Amino acid sequence: MRASVLRGPGDVVVEERAVPRPGPGEVAVRVASVGVCGSDTHYYDHGRIGRFVVESPLVLGHEAAGEVAALGPGVSSLAVGQRVSVEPGVPDLTCPQCLAGRYNLCPDMRFFATPPIDGAFAEYVVVHAAFAHPVPETISDDAAALLEPLSVGIWACRRGRVGAGSRVLVTGAGPIGLVSVQVARAFGATEIVVSDVNPARLALARDLGATEVVDARTARVTDLPRPPEVLLECSGHPAATAEAIRALDRAGRAVLVGMGGDELPLPLSVVQERELEVTGTFRYANTWPTAIALVGAGRIDLDRLVTGTYRLDQAEDALTAGRRDPRSVKVVVHPQT
Repeated sequence: MRASVLRGPGDVVVEERAVPRPGPGEVAVRVASVGVCGSDTHYYDHGRIGRFVVESPLVLGHEAAGEVAALGPGVSSLAVGQRVSVEPGVPDLTCPQCLAGRYNLCPDMRFFATPPIDGAFAEYVVVHAAFAHPVPETISDDAAALLEPLSVGIWACRRGRVGAGSRVLVTGAGPIGLVSVQVARAFGATEIVVSDVNPARLALARDLGATEVVDARTARVTDLPRPPEVLLECSGHPAATAEAIRALDRAGRAVLVGMGGDELPLPLSVVQERELEVTGTFRYANTWPTAIALVGAGRIDLDRLVTGTYRLDQAEDALTAGRRDPRSVKVVVHPQT
């Protein structure tokens, strides 16, 4: 099979590799679509994210979907030819975090495209059968792949306890911010304000359910007529985060989703005087059933986010699309083309 391999910063090549064979409890998936995430671009640019360093050739891509190509011993829950969305992190399923239901916090998680685990910029991948989620024919291959970033938005809204009548502020209208807007609306939020500096993305946010948008170049979220109850911080920008926390209502909840620097100045007096809750998020757990249900029912539109498609041998172009086109939102790679 062919695989797009990162050999170092700015160095991506297509290689021939053996088709992986599924072991006990695993399935092989013929990959149809892979979304490009900001983490993929960061690895391409810098060769590392925090403590995760690309020290040997790495296949990028963790937002994947395709069809089951082969079953490993003992797998009876899936069938060859069945379309699936791949949940790209397989925990050990035995540690205290897994047993408590927080498998996203498993210290031995093996996550696609996180060194040294290869990802899905390849024609085939192998995954634990429990993490290959069947999808209906009403969900496209691209949307099935984008159930992964949608899961980030679902997890963020769960952490922020978004529900009926919630007033939500989303800072950052990138792919995660835009899916968070749609999830917040699906969960019952009635006021959804989105802040960003990109007019095209703000317009898309409004189309996808935002009730108000704020151009951060000319306006401040602290000037909103009604303070939000929940902040979904998806920009990772320290100044935007600090200002958004100051915009929260008393007893509000700030969910830090975007990945910026390692440290963040926190307006502590605001947090204390308003008794704000501040929490982080790390990936997701048990989100795929909800994601599939929402997209399948037409409550969330993931295809609308796709602004470009690329062949496997164009993976480098896909990884750099955002810097060439300010209107780019989410690009996908089709490994079979």
